[in-house]
Amino acid sequence: MEAMHIPVLGQEVFHYLAPKSKQGVILDSTLGEGGHALIFLTQTKNTSVIGVDADEQILSAAKENLSQFGNRVQFFHAWSQEFLASYPPSLERPDAIVSDLGISAFHYCKSGRGFSFSADEPLDMRLDASRGIPATEILLHRSEKEIADILYKNAGERFSRRIARAIVQARQKSRLIMASALAELVKQTVPASYRHGRLHPATRTFMALRIEVNNELSGLTKLLEGALNVLKPGGRYGVISFHSLEDAIVKNFFKNKSTACTCPANAVICKCKGYPTVEILTKKGVTPSENEVKRNPPCRSARLRVVEKTREEI
Repeated sequence: MEAMHIPVLGQEVFHYLAPKSKQGVILDSTLGEGGHALIFLTQTKNTSVIGVDADEQILSAAKENLSQFGNRVQFFHAWSQEFLASYPPSLERPDAIVSDLGISAFHYCKSGRGFSFSADEPLDMRLDASRGIPATEILLHRSEKEIADILYKNAGERFSRRIARAIVQARQKSRLIMASALAELVKQTVPASYRHGRLHPATRTFMALRIEVNNELSGLTKLLEGALNVLKPGGRYGVISFHSLEDAIVKNFFKNKSTACTCPANAVICKCKGYPTVEILTKKGVTPSENEVKRNPPCRSARLRVVEKTREEI
């Protein structure tokens, strides 16, 4: 068995999303190594899992980790928003869906794609290595302003302009293609007081680039829409976010879907009959316990939001 990423808020996810029927279907739209799926499969007898992941390498690890469950698990290599938008008619609609928006320990430790600023790896950062452009291309070809905007808008990096300027200057001398080189550049660029905080000074820079490379924020709303469309009425949807930008998108999306009217502001006639699409089950979101944070420090910023689908959208 592959070393498995510790599933964040695993028991909380199971508590809220465990299927009500004996033969429920769980869709894990970000399967990873299969941590959350393993909890559902081991704590129920007849639940089946539909696992989707954009990373073919990590999907192979999940197949190994969950091989004991045979045909109770189906695996799909795809971006979840695209999979949900064209949901295979041969599949049963799920009773529950979980989306863990975090990056797995696998990517930091085993992927070799430059997710970790402590690794001497090429700056790629693509979850699906067969599509899109690597982080290196952004650093080498985007303007100073564009790079600064990426760092600030995607991660709230307060020294975004200073870092962007240093990147543009550095690329005139070398190609800046290794993760360790970028991390050292950021460390040397920011003020000394910023280098010795709780987080590595390059944390936000790396997060911003990863989000940009994988279109994480722009694709999130499509993921949320697709999940609610596919989910059975009465089913539940849980989303785990790890930073404020993600969480704000999820929170506002669920809030809008829980209001009495979901029609566009310029609609002449209300078509949704004045009924909300979802009921929010976690008003402020669920965060990890102190014990979980001690066992798994990267989960400290996680927040789980869960809704129950009350009806189909018209």
